[in-house]
Amino acid sequence: MAYMRLILICAAAALPVLMAAQSGDQVSDRARQLHMRAIVVDTHDDTTQRLVGDKSFDIAKRNTTGNIDIPRMREGGLDAIFFSIWMNGDITGPAAVKRALDQIDAVREAVRTHPGDLVLATTAAEIRQAHAAKKIAALMGVEGGHMIDGDLGILRTYYALGVRYMTLTHSLNTPWADSSGDKPAHDGLAPFGRDVVREMNRLGMMVDISHVADKTFFDALETTRVPVIASHSSARAIANAPRNMTDDMLRAMTKNGGVVMVNYHAGFLSEEFRTAKPGPALQAKLDAVTKRCGDNEGCSIPANDALYHEAMLSGEMPKVSWEKIVDHIDHVAKLAGADHVGLGSDFDGATMPIGMESPAGLPKITEALLKKGYSEADIEKILGGNILRVMEAVERAAATRR
Repeated sequence: MAYMRLILICAAAALPVLMAAQSGDQVSDRARQLHMRAIVVDTHDDTTQRLVGDKSFDIAKRNTTGNIDIPRMREGGLDAIFFSIWMNGDITGPAAVKRALDQIDAVREAVRTHPGDLVLATTAAEIRQAHAAKKIAALMGVEGGHMIDGDLGILRTYYALGVRYMTLTHSLNTPWADSSGDKPAHDGLAPFGRDVVREMNRLGMMVDISHVADKTFFDALETTRVPVIASHSSARAIANAPRNMTDDMLRAMTKNGGVVMVNYHAGFLSEEFRTAKPGPALQAKLDAVTKRCGDNEGCSIPANDALYHEAMLSGEMPKVSWEKIVDHIDHVAKLAGADHVGLGSDFDGATMPIGMESPAGLPKITEALLKKGYSEADIEKILGGNILRVMEAVERAAATRR
């Protein structure tokens, strides 16, 4: 009898924890079936840094560090992934071009060596074909116009190698465009910057306005003749990061026909997290990562993500839950419309919120949107249909110019 009482006491103590976990993380059969039926597209992942900078990383195996690998993509129903070609904006000239080409080669090699799971895709139709064949479509986007070295010929080379979007700037200005992370130097887009946008339109490469200054954003929309994307940007009304989009920008995206792909980084989801400062203990750990990894982002980003994750769980940093992603999706949908929002995680490039440590958690977004009253048709658009629509529009317009 005493033994039974002990079991009942333990069960009663565990029940609130189990109920709490189920209330936020449980995925219904309806949501899971909808999620697996949809074509789920993530337009921004920094896993490329691991491909080039972490010799121990194997994308085919389930990893205990970082966010992206094939098993977890399969588990979460992620059907298409844009690998980011990225480096700091202060790396310029031929060095930047060389690094970009090395990263493009690394992505293509990952596809070549894992043909049973990955397939290179360059069009919306090829993403649909990959989904039908139960393979994961691998695409590429160049994150920062500094990597073309002021040369439209290099832009064309990237396109020929499979790149299908370019972010006009990263966190520093280019010689032809202002960034949201730098002091204005061009009053938005310089004349050559407008030439870049026009050439991207001609090629069929999507113009990405994540990271750009507000004036650059409006100049790009004035110049482009096709819809643009924000490959990984959230809502500034919720988290006041200059990288996020204002409500006016969201409304402008509706008129343009583009799509805003919501970023999962804790600092772009939560104003409280964005403005918090690491305490001495956390800062010492972050400094140790910098000392150990140097400028090897494939080493430092997953390590820093893990440290911030631990700090959120321990209370050393404000806790940001995955539900914040849904708050931003909902805000963008209400301002711009459900046809103009999607998913651009920044996996392997930022601090993920609690509960979205990998794409294995993606079905929870579908469940949450159902609970908010979104139709299944709109959810399918948010998960991937909207970015496919923009890709098709950009491709059609380019075909008429050739």
